[in-house]
Amino acid sequence: MKPSIRNRIKCHRRVRAGDLVPHEWNFRAHPELQRRALAELYEQVGFARSLLAYELGDGRLKLIDGHLRRDLNPDMEVDVEILDVSDDEAKALLLSIDPLAALADVQEQIRRRLEATTPIDAPELRAAWQAAMEKGIAANSVNGEGLGVRDLRAIKDYREQFLVMIECRDEPHQVELLQRFTVEGLTCKALMS
Repeated sequence: MKPSIRNRIKCHRRVRAGDLVPHEWNFRAHPELQRRALAELYEQVGFARSLLAYELGDGRLKLIDGHLRRDLNPDMEVDVEILDVSDDEAKALLLSIDPLAALADVQEQIRRRLEATTPIDAPELRAAWQAAMEKGIAANSVNGEGLGVRDLRAIKDYREQFLVMIECRDEPHQVELLQRFTVEGLTCKALMS
């Protein structure tokens, strides 16, 4: 008989984000692209994931996961999942939660279809999705130097793409070029930065 897995979730509580204590061992830095993408996700979808914390001896809540969400809007009321864990167990979770998720293999064909059928056209989110994919490919390198073209070809559903980006004078010029290229049978899409 397998031993049962302990449920360490104590409760959920709604608190002001800025009242949460950031963990001094949080090793994740949050670049501007990630901050903008989270702000855009809040705008497009809303707050949809609780933060993870544990209770200190003085009653304050110390974060394990959710530092960016805490910092993005300190006055926002957020849902916090509170765990019954020790300081050492919290450190183990801090080291494990994001890396465990990053170890998952990507089914690229399904991911591309998901992205194509997601009706959110937010440049910040799409840039974050692309950056995460590129980072994931580089992180899966055996020698730590990233993957070369030969390595990429071994990934299921990978195909080389040769792209040209054209800078337009304005939006009407962009529309004109898109129409012209589409008539010529080229696959193209509009981007704005």
